[in-house]
Amino acid sequence: MIEIRTLERVEIADLERIAPSYTSAHVYDVAREDSDSRTAITLTLRALDTPITLPFRRTPDVVEYYQEVLAHGLSLGVYDSEAGDRLIGAAIADAQAWNGTLLVWEFHLERAYRGRGSGRRMMEALTQRAAAAGLRVISVETSTTNVPAIRFYRRVGFSIDSVDLSFYSNDDVERGDVVVFMKRKLTPPTPTKSE
Repeated sequence: MIEIRTLERVEIADLERIAPSYTSAHVYDVAREDSDSRTAITLTLRALDTPITLPFRRTPDVVEYYQEVLAHGLSLGVYDSEAGDRLIGAAIADAQAWNGTLLVWEFHLERAYRGRGSGRRMMEALTQRAAAAGLRVISVETSTTNVPAIRFYRRVGFSIDSVDLSFYSNDDVERGDVVVFMKRKLTPPTPTKSE
């Protein structure tokens, strides 16, 4: 049985097991036009001759930071009780109160469990937590090389909201690996008369 509940602890080994890398048969090519009269950033989908597999960028200090984030209680784990309550998915997220945003640092499900609705269920549970916390939007970060993630996020209500042309390095556009921020707007619950 698959259960979704609060994620209280995560190790780098868990994340490396759940999602060490991603594979994509497509990428988005990024073009920028910047002048006094017009500024435009365009993403154009392109099929690759050969699919690419790229690792997720994680360092021990980031995972240490995640332990602080988990203490805030907004992160979720997906567990398989038939496999000894093994962690098979994680959504590591934290609130930015000043702008009402739930920032999702990691959102992954083990490959063998994908396509069964668990990722969608995890995102809906995360959405409910964010709305209950009075937040207005969920923000996820992915890359123009991770088209499967972009497609998943679109299916669960996200759209591309911004592009950062130098998030990873000073030559992201030239390297073809540009960060994309996708957002899903929320409707916080309306207070009852007793509140």
